Amino acid sequence: MFFSKSLRFNTNTAWSNTSRAFFYLSRASKFNFTNSTFFPLFSFLLNFGLMKETVVSGIRSTGKLHLGNYYGAVKNFIKMQEEYNCYFFIADWHSLTTHPTPENLHGNIKNVLVDYLACGLNPEESTIYVQSDVPEIIELYLYLNMNAYLGELERATSFKDKVRGNPDNVNAGLLTYPVLMAADILIHKATKVPVGKDQEQHLEMARTFGNRFNRLYNQEYFPEPYAFSYTEKLVKVPGLDGKGKMGKSEGDANCIYLSDTPEAIRKKVSRAVTDSGPSEENQEKPEAIQNLFDLMKIVSPADTLNHFDDLYNKMAIRYGDFKKQLAEDMIIATDPVRERINDIVNDNDYLQKVARLGAEKARESAQKTIKEVRQLIGFKSF
Repeated sequence: MFFSKSLRFNTNTAWSNTSRAFFYLSRASKFNFTNSTFFPLFSFLLNFGLMKETVVSGIRSTGKLHLGNYYGAVKNFIKMQEEYNCYFFIADWHSLTTHPTPENLHGNIKNVLVDYLACGLNPEESTIYVQSDVPEIIELYLYLNMNAYLGELERATSFKDKVRGNPDNVNAGLLTYPVLMAADILIHKATKVPVGKDQEQHLEMARTFGNRFNRLYNQEYFPEPYAFSYTEKLVKVPGLDGKGKMGKSEGDANCIYLSDTPEAIRKKVSRAVTDSGPSEENQEKPEAIQNLFDLMKIVSPADTLNHFDDLYNKMAIRYGDFKKQLAEDMIIATDPVRERINDIVNDNDYLQKVARLGAEKARESAQKTIKEVRQLIGFKSF
C-alpha cells in the first residue's frame, strides 16, 4: 500500500504495526520466547515475516535525483523494501564537504525526500530519514575515528581523486568520509549495502573498522557488511555529454532529472553530443553514440531500439529523429514520477510527518546500538 498523504498519525506517540514489530524484534535477545508470556509475540513476528536482513543505503543531498539515480539505485530500493529491513537516508552531513549554503542545503534535502517518495519508497515499509536527524551516527563516527589511521585514510582512492581534482578544498571531512560512511552502515548493523564499483573500497573499509572495533573490545558486535545488488546486472545510465555515466558533477546539461519538464528534456536531449554519422555499415558505435543507444535501451520499447539500431547499421540514421524519439520516451518514462513530485513538493505538512516518522524509527535502532557500544567501550554513568 502506498503511503497516502492523507494518512493521519502522531509521529510522537504512534508507529505503524510494522515499525512496532521491528522495535520489539531488535530487542528479541532480551526475552525468553519459550516463556508463554512472550511466545504469542514471537509467533506474531514470524508470521509477519519481519526476520529480515538489514539493508542501508543513502544518497548525498546535492540536488534532485536523475535517471541514473532512479534506474541505477532507487528502482531497486522499491523492490528491496518488500523483502528486507531497509534504511534509506539522505546524506546531508556528507554533502558538507563541498560547503553548500544553508538555503541550498535544506532545499537539496527536500528535493531528495520528495523524489524518494515520488519514486515509490514507502515510509511504512522502509525507514526513510535525514542523516542529520540521527545524532547517534556522529557519536559512532567519533568512536570509529579513534581507531582509523591516517595512512589508510590517505590511501583511499576517492580521497586521492578529490585531492587531485580540487587541491584547494582538502578538508578533514573528505579524509574521514569512509569513517562516516562506516558509521552510517554499522549504526544499524547492516549486512547488505547497495553500492557501485566506486564505493566498494569504502565498504571494505567499513568492514575493517567494524572488525577492528570487535577485536579491540573482544566482542563480535558489528556484522560484516557486503555489497548487494538486487539484480544480477547493474544498470549503468550514461550522461548526455558523451563521456561517461550520468552525474550532477558534470553539470545539469548532462542529467535528465526526474522532475524535469517535457520541454527541458527535449532541449537537453537535442543538445546531446553526437557525431557526423556512421561512415560504413555495421561499424562499432563511438562512445557518445553508444551512450545514447544505451539510454534508449533503458527507456524505450525494444522495437524502437531495434529500429534505430538497424538505421545506424545501414548508415541511414538521422540523429534529429533519433533524439526526438529518445526525448519522447524519456518523457513517458518519467511522467508518473513527475506527476507525484508535483503533487507532494509543496505539501510541507506531509513531508514533515514522513521525516519525523523516519527519524523516530532510525533513532530507535541507532540508540540501541550506541547504548551497547558505550557499554563495550566502558562508558558508565555514576
